[in-house]
Amino acid sequence: MEVLIVEQGRLERYNNKGTRVHKRRRSNFLHHEKGGGKSEEDEKHKDLLSLTGTESKKRRLTPENGKRISKKRRSSKVVESSEDEFDGEILFLVKAQARKRGRVDCEVIGRTSLKDEAVKYESNNAACNTSSSSPPTSPGSSPRYVKDNEEAYLKCHQCMKEEKKTILSCSKCKMNSYCIRCIKQWYPHMKVEEVKELCPFCSHNCNCNACLHSAGVIKIPERDVDKRKRAQHLEHLVSNLLPFLKKISQEQTQEIEIEANLRGLSPSKVEVPQTLCFNDERVYCNHCATSIIDLHRSCSKCSYELCLSCCREIRQGSLLDRGEVKFQYRSRGYDYIHGGEPASDCCPLENSEDHIEPLIEWKANGDATVSCAPKEMGGCGECVLDLKRILPGCWISNLEVKAKYLLEIFQKERSTFKHDCETGRDMLRKAASREGSCDNFLFCPDSMDAMKEEELLHFREHWVNGEPVIVKNVLEQANGLSWEPMVMWRALSENKDASSTQYSEVKTIDCLAGCEVEINTRDFFEGYTEGRMYKNLWPEMLKLKDWPPSDKFEDLLPRHCDEFISALPFREYTDPRAGILNLAVKLPPGVLKPDMGPKTYIAYGFLEELGRGDSVTKLHCDMSDAVNILTHTAEVNLSNEQQSAISGLKRLHRVQDERELMDWENSHKDHAGQSGGKTEDREITESNRPSETNGELKVRKDELDEPFCSSSNEETEETGGALWDIFRREDVPKLEAYLMKHYKEFRHTYCSLVEKVIHPIHDQSFYLTLEHKQRLKEEFGVEPWTFVQRLGEAVFIPAGCPHQVRNLKSCTKVAADFVSPENVHECLRLTEEFRQLPKNHRAREDKLEIKKMVLYAVDQAVKDLESLVSIQELEALISTRALKALE
Repeated sequence: MEVLIVEQGRLERYNNKGTRVHKRRRSNFLHHEKGGGKSEEDEKHKDLLSLTGTESKKRRLTPENGKRISKKRRSSKVVESSEDEFDGEILFLVKAQARKRGRVDCEVIGRTSLKDEAVKYESNNAACNTSSSSPPTSPGSSPRYVKDNEEAYLKCHQCMKEEKKTILSCSKCKMNSYCIRCIKQWYPHMKVEEVKELCPFCSHNCNCNACLHSAGVIKIPERDVDKRKRAQHLEHLVSNLLPFLKKISQEQTQEIEIEANLRGLSPSKVEVPQTLCFNDERVYCNHCATSIIDLHRSCSKCSYELCLSCCREIRQGSLLDRGEVKFQYRSRGYDYIHGGEPASDCCPLENSEDHIEPLIEWKANGDATVSCAPKEMGGCGECVLDLKRILPGCWISNLEVKAKYLLEIFQKERSTFKHDCETGRDMLRKAASREGSCDNFLFCPDSMDAMKEEELLHFREHWVNGEPVIVKNVLEQANGLSWEPMVMWRALSENKDASSTQYSEVKTIDCLAGCEVEINTRDFFEGYTEGRMYKNLWPEMLKLKDWPPSDKFEDLLPRHCDEFISALPFREYTDPRAGILNLAVKLPPGVLKPDMGPKTYIAYGFLEELGRGDSVTKLHCDMSDAVNILTHTAEVNLSNEQQSAISGLKRLHRVQDERELMDWENSHKDHAGQSGGKTEDREITESNRPSETNGELKVRKDELDEPFCSSSNEETEETGGALWDIFRREDVPKLEAYLMKHYKEFRHTYCSLVEKVIHPIHDQSFYLTLEHKQRLKEEFGVEPWTFVQRLGEAVFIPAGCPHQVRNLKSCTKVAADFVSPENVHECLRLTEEFRQLPKNHRAREDKLEIKKMVLYAVDQAVKDLESLVSIQELEALISTRALKALE
């Protein structure tokens, strides 16, 4: 579905910049001492600084929208001090990039006497070593040679400055020292005594420039997996994937039989020519955009390629024309967004039905051959499509035979799904109050417990039933590297592979307008901790998605990438590099891999539900499984004046909603439900999920009768960061029916009412507020799992479960996708759903290529199983089974 955003210049009506005026003072930074001369290097740095510019770029102002004011008003002294510190940091970044110098371990040159200087730090009154009062040496001099009348000093490992300041030396390594200013700014969670006893460098959580870009510093612990356990994991993978491998093989066999009938040959005599396809190339169906893994039809004239599913639908006469559907949202002005009247120069919305492309008929020939697509559909319409293959002949069928053979040998009575367990309340979190349901509680172990083998079995029990899982305190398993956004931004700014201006501005999503806006990076992160607002005091919510891009995350932030992986629970499933049960890592080298993350999501948040412009991820359904870790939060407090303004604006919004809904109902009385058909005629079907499972969760009745057993409200206020709503797979048809019935009550781009629905979930146009969730339960009996994600918690979302998220605070989340063998059927179902979407829909492309993953995962598992067991052991196993059969 393509949404045409027109007249984006109107967005300036409400994209106001803050009123903070930055005072820049650079001259003092370019002198080593008062009245001193400037070296050539200083002049060079001054030129560099002038080129980069000291004035931060701001979002433009317009006369009609006024200025956005900052959340907090501070005195000029505080502002000036903050700006000076930032200028000092910028100067250091420029120098660091200009020199491109390597880091060497700091050496202790000498010790100064504590006779004249003793500094007490905060409440612990700890005496600290201080640097010398002598002036620093010139840039050209070596610190190893100090003049006779000058005292030596220590160098801060963090900022590498050689000025007089209070320095703390590590008593363990006796090599590294940190200044008080850097400790306050970059390690606020550490106390002086902790730094002196074990410095950040020794703790492996140093976030200086050199350490942030040093890969391999963080050692990712590996779970000890012996041959027996590894064989069990591989057997579990093959047994789950074999049914899908059989289905793929059957589809190919059927197409070869059709080709054999056309040629008058037996299927075994059919020779299918192999097409040229490189490993780093993806082949997609030209009609449905689904990935082609092997057999397909191709035009010899125009190279139009068609998948087997489309060929089958053409022969059956059920092929859907996936023409483009275009409609547009227009900006109605700043006042309209906040409950006022639309702008006078706003053009009316054109009828979206006028933008639907006409249907084109494409049928098979009388002899079951398929001609190339008509020209209107991208083909030539002349030649008959030929059968081609990508993989070696009979590769898939041979793989199926080998997998069956090995599985018969290794097959045992697995206790995994028959494991009868009773989970204590400390590993449960209530997330729903559905009557007559046994899945109101979610499995919620601690990260330490998640490392045990039995908890992996517990996880698998819930995971196979499509239930989310929450793991607590996962950051405690990592090294404590800072996830503060400013630390990440500094690491990117100092990266030699990133241009100096590449990250000076970022593209964010304005949650109120639903549009992309550019903002200075520093302004964005300042709003992350202090808040931003519009001129009418309404909170401004900005989202920074996938920053830095996930395909560069490991290169630009190697330490953070290692830190994230080390914090992942159940790494047999989630490890993006070597997870034995993660199908995404089974693709062979050289084959293009899908983008599975890690991805970073940095966004503002607000505790109260605004109803309009909330910091949300709208309702959607991921193609694969995902794990999401909340790594950092920041709370923004509002003044009484702003709280009062918000209440008044919400009343205006409510009046506007009621008025527009009434106008729409009056004008569409004769066309009710035209967009999605009448809801009452829509068939509501349940999914094939069984109502009872072998691994049923057992809890005591008193636990079921209690209210949410997560924790006290006080703890939630302190650490809770994001509110999650995850829907069960079997509730999806009813959820879709509710959205089709009430879609005109939701707003989307420019706060316009939703005009058209292609797919209620895949459009990502809806967020269900508390009111809508209550009505959903009243009308359809559907209730999601609802819970608050706390700092350091990992949320596992199964594929096929629609979900939405609202930030209660400013949050930094890091997520990674993975593909588990238990949820391959959902990945395939979603792939089929995406095939039916219009050509220009945002979710249509088969980015996951799940069928290719299945093939290579089985192939790799078969090779690994063969390498684990020798021929003698295989023969022994066969003999043992034969004897048991005779008995």
